[in-house]
Amino acid sequence: MTPEEQLPILTAGTVDVISEGELVDRLAAGRPLRVKLGIDPTASDIHLGFAVVLRKLRAFQDLGHIAVLIIGDFTAQVGDPSGKSATRPQLTKEEVDGHALTYLEQVRGILLDERLEVRRNSEWLGAMGIEDVLRLSSRATVAQMLERDDFSKRYESGQPISVMEFLYPLLQGWDSVMVEADVELGGTDQLFNLLVGRQLQRDEGQASQVVMTTPLLEGLDGVQKMSKSLGNYVGIAEEPGEMFGKLMSLPDALMPRYFALTTGWRPDEVTATTEQLASGELHPGQAKRLLARTVVDLYHGAGAGEAAEGEFDRVFRDHAPPADIPEIVLGDAVLVEGKVWLPRLLAAAGLVPSNKEGRRKIEQGGVRIDGTVVTEADREFDPGELDGTLVQVGRRAWVRVVVRG
Repeated sequence: MTPEEQLPILTAGTVDVISEGELVDRLAAGRPLRVKLGIDPTASDIHLGFAVVLRKLRAFQDLGHIAVLIIGDFTAQVGDPSGKSATRPQLTKEEVDGHALTYLEQVRGILLDERLEVRRNSEWLGAMGIEDVLRLSSRATVAQMLERDDFSKRYESGQPISVMEFLYPLLQGWDSVMVEADVELGGTDQLFNLLVGRQLQRDEGQASQVVMTTPLLEGLDGVQKMSKSLGNYVGIAEEPGEMFGKLMSLPDALMPRYFALTTGWRPDEVTATTEQLASGELHPGQAKRLLARTVVDLYHGAGAGEAAEGEFDRVFRDHAPPADIPEIVLGDAVLVEGKVWLPRLLAAAGLVPSNKEGRRKIEQGGVRIDGTVVTEADREFDPGELDGTLVQVGRRAWVRVVVRG
């Protein structure tokens, strides 16, 4: 495929390309490009928002290029300040290593193994001495760093900025030097860091990488960017039914962006569907079902979306319990003096994160036992009263209570 044919595929859905001319020149060289993406494993799950840039990396692979995935096991301990209004808590090496294993497992569901190079930046950053760090830090000025929107806002408001945070863009940029990246991908919040990589490569006598950014995806709340900490996310490793149900709660206004950024469709497919939606030819409810089926199939295989839709209709249209409900066996973790306190049961079953949240759900009328709403948060049950019952929290969380003995 010629550079001119590759260009619209590779740049589709991007925000910044610095620059298209440089990208065409790299493609015209006739060799596989080294396309870098850095991931700091700061959480255990990858969500649809981060999958946007991963799928752009996959598009490069599909055209014969090499994905260079940098696992930021060193930089994750420093903490990326991009988009942050305060210093991010530092993670331990053990926490980062645990997250990295989960990330890699999920990433391999999107990227091709045969054109994938995985590197950990502790290989080179961990080997740096103080002399190396001082030499690297001399490449940037405080004035340059304060050009960053997040740094300047924090500085003006009196929020502290650590010197370590100033080092982060330089460390990420040094990764590009070490792997000799031709292209670096990232979200729009990473633009400053990616440009630092261009500068450092130029300083080291390398050709400056092409910088490409992808949009940040709004979460299910329709306001803030998708984030696990905000609870507005859809994880790519979540069960099909959970993914389908979450996507069905998406605000109608966000559907065009989700079709464009989460389905893996070609631009012409996205355009055709969103035009049908805008004209009224495609009803919003049907469009949302199409979106949910497509995304579930993408991560769980053909047919998974249709099966998840059938289960969704069973539960939410026909008001039947799910076909596969987990069980909780009443034991010492739940019983106190032979009684079952409902908030403790909900927490032990994993339906809520804590007893306090269990009380809140009960008082709000969000808990049912065999279909009957329970609103007394302090109510206690004999185990026999609950044996075989279905306990439901909200619309999608269920458990069957079992007493053995």
